[in-house]
Amino acid sequence: MKNKILLLLAFLLTSTVAFAQPQRAQWKAKVNMIDAKTFDVVVTATIDSTWHVYDTTRTEMGPPATIVDFKKIDGAEKVGGLQVSQQPHRYYDDIFMMEIGYYEGIVSFTQRFNLLKESADFKIYVEWMTCDDNNCSPLADTEFNFSVPTELSEILPGYEDEADVAPAAEVKPVDVSTTGNLWAMIIEAFIWGLVALLTPCIFPMVPMTVSFFMKGSPDPRTGRRRAFLYGFFIVLLYTLPIAALILITRIFGGDAVTVDIFNWLATNWLPNIIFFLVFIVFALSFFGLFEITLPSSLTTKTDSKADTKGIGGIFFMALTLVLVSFSCTGPIVGTVVIQSISGEFWTPIVTMFVFSVAFAFPFTLLAMFPSLLSKMPKSGGWLASVKVVLGFVETALAFKFLSMADQAYHWNILPRDIYLVIWIVICTGLVLFMLNVIPFKGVDKFQKWGPVRSIFTIIAILFDAYLISGLFGAPLSSLSGYLPPMQEKGWFYDNTVEHEMAGYDVSEVKYGDKLKLSHGLKGFFELEQAKEFAEKVGKPLFIDFTGHACVNCREMEQRVWADSRVLEILRNDYIVVALYCDDKMEVPQEEWIKDDSGRTLKTLGKINSFIAYKNYGVNAQPCYILEGRDGKRLAEPRGYDLDIDAFIEFLETGKRNY
Repeated sequence: MKNKILLLLAFLLTSTVAFAQPQRAQWKAKVNMIDAKTFDVVVTATIDSTWHVYDTTRTEMGPPATIVDFKKIDGAEKVGGLQVSQQPHRYYDDIFMMEIGYYEGIVSFTQRFNLLKESADFKIYVEWMTCDDNNCSPLADTEFNFSVPTELSEILPGYEDEADVAPAAEVKPVDVSTTGNLWAMIIEAFIWGLVALLTPCIFPMVPMTVSFFMKGSPDPRTGRRRAFLYGFFIVLLYTLPIAALILITRIFGGDAVTVDIFNWLATNWLPNIIFFLVFIVFALSFFGLFEITLPSSLTTKTDSKADTKGIGGIFFMALTLVLVSFSCTGPIVGTVVIQSISGEFWTPIVTMFVFSVAFAFPFTLLAMFPSLLSKMPKSGGWLASVKVVLGFVETALAFKFLSMADQAYHWNILPRDIYLVIWIVICTGLVLFMLNVIPFKGVDKFQKWGPVRSIFTIIAILFDAYLISGLFGAPLSSLSGYLPPMQEKGWFYDNTVEHEMAGYDVSEVKYGDKLKLSHGLKGFFELEQAKEFAEKVGKPLFIDFTGHACVNCREMEQRVWADSRVLEILRNDYIVVALYCDDKMEVPQEEWIKDDSGRTLKTLGKINSFIAYKNYGVNAQPCYILEGRDGKRLAEPRGYDLDIDAFIEFLETGKRNY
């Protein structure tokens, strides 16, 4: 069993190395009439030099066989089996530990048929993988459809009905900069790490832990070294689990699987409802209704091992801290990870690393400079107040997850105005708590107005007023990544503005009844329909690969698209098509497609995601592509970047090159 797992792992590694490479085999199919009642179907592959496809032998743990399958045969029957024009080259493969066959150059697969009626219809399904000595292109497939002519008296021997499959065009992965957004996530993760220190589970442990290291060491230098290791292990315990999860998915499935997992976490109703409920439960715990703790047997056993000397003891002390502080750090860690999963695959690893560094930093710093301990505020009732404040924050963040599912599935239970009302109520509750109006169990009322309390109360009041302005149409650009988009019609107001597309009935736009563009722009939500209209009116395409759960997309729309100059160009000079890569709407059956692995893609999001990667090399949102006639790229693709002038130049470049 172990060997089989290793073989499978090796195969998956080789099959995902060249995910963005073109296929190295071109396929043709034709019909050769032998006589009035007999014909051959010939499927031919022309394989690039130094590359090969595997033979037709199917094995349980071997490489994928080449499949030439005749389906839906009507009016004819097979005569004999499939004939191959060349014998496969065979060798013993050390990785798969079996003999493997493959074809090179030009190879044909021939199947003979007898006509049973005056005409015959059938479909040919072909699946293959091309490899050389170092790389493999992804598994690919295609189909041919044939109808043998009815006027058999006019058919001469050797008649051919040929269908071609053009070689797949090479698609280079799109390189779009997300540096600005990554830095924003890093800063946010660092702040959350510092906030975690202020929770009642952790803050009292800082001086206790540092004192333990200093007193239990023969000299200050040894104490500082041990404290540094302690902080190092804390970082590992927070970072390694998420890194391991991501790396395992990439090894066993490649980038596409990792992206699919993140997409599922970000938009599928099940994880989002679970996250919503978990955050509400944690918030109630912060409010003092009950206490969430891990089993005492687990923490006690871990703590007992921390008494041992050496590096092992230090590691178990760090593990004890992580476990004991779970009730306070759990929802914060969840917030950090979930907020970062819509970026590149490594973004959650980076953000969790930054969070854990901020969290562990005080332990190391205070161990190096013990005199700072005397300057730290003493733990007390203020920590309980901090916990309640975090409860309000967690409650607000919980509705973010519910909103993601609402947008992806078009439930329309949390339009923008309802969402804002909920946040306003939460923020008002926080203000009333700060003003000693609302009491909480275990929390002493503020005895006096101090500068810290005054500052945070003023901030909460101003933030509440800021949210209220959103009910009257204010864009709230600074919160664009957390709020439903402005183009949604709400229960209290209609924020949309109609802009017709000259020469097109907007009621005929596919999926236009469920999806809207921001700022009242009119456009399309299906690529082929948009291309057809762009060709008709003689304008370039503005392709927006976006997503309901894409925080960066909302920020770009509210901070960049909202500029009057950008809107004027998009409205007058481009045909805009927004391709949502995470929408859960199932499209009509005739629009289903198959991906390279043969899976049938039925939802709009999966189809758009496949188009993004297959045709454009795009695997992250937002990504903006300007396309002209015959698919010509008019400018370098652009991603998340809040530079308005640079975005305008991007659009102007596309206009000039059209």
